[in-house]
Amino acid sequence: MSAMQVDTVYPRSTKDEIDGLPYFLRMCHKVRLHAAGELGDDYQANLGKGMDLWTCQLLQVEYQELVHFITASGADDRAALDWCYENGTKPESPIKDWWCSYMRNCGFQDGLSERLLMRVAEAGLQNRPDIHTFFDFIDAEEGR
Repeated sequence: MSAMQVDTVYPRSTKDEIDGLPYFLRMCHKVRLHAAGELGDDYQANLGKGMDLWTCQLLQVEYQELVHFITASGADDRAALDWCYENGTKPESPIKDWWCSYMRNCGFQDGLSERLLMRVAEAGLQNRPDIHTFFDFIDAEEGR
């Protein structure tokens, strides 16, 4: 992502959770911001990819179907998650636990570590010793 403008509306934090799932709330917020024409250009190319995709894979729903449900019905976050559970699956332990751990720690001493370091450098955040994961990086880049 390039340098953000002061008036950019950021999606909610990756770390915000619903039903013990991180990231889902951010994905729903990005869907709503995009539908309202308020999602920054830097976010457009990755809609439905990366962490959006991984979240939908966990829930066994198609991203575009979830987008349609949220935008057509005006569903809030709880209704969107319930729709996923009804139309896909409600993950339970140990799969849910493994996925949550992966998402929370993605970029920390794993196959994406180099990419994380590159993104941190591109954003000029090398002086932030608190950035260990992509969740940390996203929050830092968005001013949290």
